[in-house]
Order: sequence, then structure tokens, then C-alpha cells
Amino acid sequence: MTTRLATSNDLPAIVAIYNETIASRMVTADTEEVTVAQRQSWFDSHTQLRPIYVYEQDEKVVAWLSYKSFYGRPAYDGTVEISIYITGRAQGQGLGKYLLEFAQTQAKQLNIKVLLAFIFSHNIPSIKLFAAFEYQQWGELPNVAIMDGNHYSLTILGKHI
Repeated sequence: MTTRLATSNDLPAIVAIYNETIASRMVTADTEEVTVAQRQSWFDSHTQLRPIYVYEQDEKVVAWLSYKSFYGRPAYDGTVEISIYITGRAQGQGLGKYLLEFAQTQAKQLNIKVLLAFIFSHNIPSIKLFAAFEYQQWGELPNVAIMDGNHYSLTILGKHI
């Protein structure tokens, strides 16, 4: 089991894991699968200060996490959004806890002061995971997403590191 910086060779696995989550309407507001080509610029936008990490089991990427700068203004340089995605076959093994702990440790090394998580309000397992790490609800955007004719709210969780 290895956690390491993602390389461009990992992008197909990252996209495959991301695409797994779309149908559930629990994790992402994308409603159709994305391609590696569509995610290339997103991948390229990550830097040493806002990296993507992958987690491997048996030399296969089964999860990833990323940091994304918040709001793009200098005063928010220490604030980032964190995203964690785990393939279905690796869920329920404590990997979410491991990755969130890893992300917080790495955040300190990256001079990140505040971590934000934007989670669909009906995604109770993810909200519980972040709450277990003392993230607090800092806001909710009611019914801001519409998928398949249904309205979904977005919960904003945050933590000072």
C-alpha cells in the first residue's frame, strides 16, 4: 500500500474512479462520465502546492485525493478545497479515514491553513467521516444542484489546520 504524488500515467485510473461515483448522485455534480482528455487540464492545473495524491493497493490506484485553491484571490491562499475519491471495491476498509488524516498532515507541509469540503447534504457517510475529524458545518447551499429532476443541497464543511 502506497500513497504518492500522482503522475500523468495515473490520470486514466483517477478518471475511472471519478466516473464510478457519477451514477450514485452522491459525490459529484457531473451527470455524465468524463474522459481522460476532458480532465487533462484539471490534472495539469495541480501544482506542487496543490497536488493530487494516489493510493495504491497491489500496484493499482484505488483512491485519490486532491487540493484545489479556494476562490483564486491572494487573501485565500491558505484555504483549499479537498476532494477524496475511493473506488467501490476499496470502500469500507478505513481508507477514507487514512486519506483524510494523510491530507491533513500534508496540508501542514503545504502551508495550508484551512481545509474545506463541499459535500452533497444527502451524502451522510462523507459528512460523518469529516465530522469524525472535527470538521464543522460552515454553511449549506440549499437546492443548488439539479440532477435527474431532483434538487440537491450542498454542505460546506471546514477545519482550521
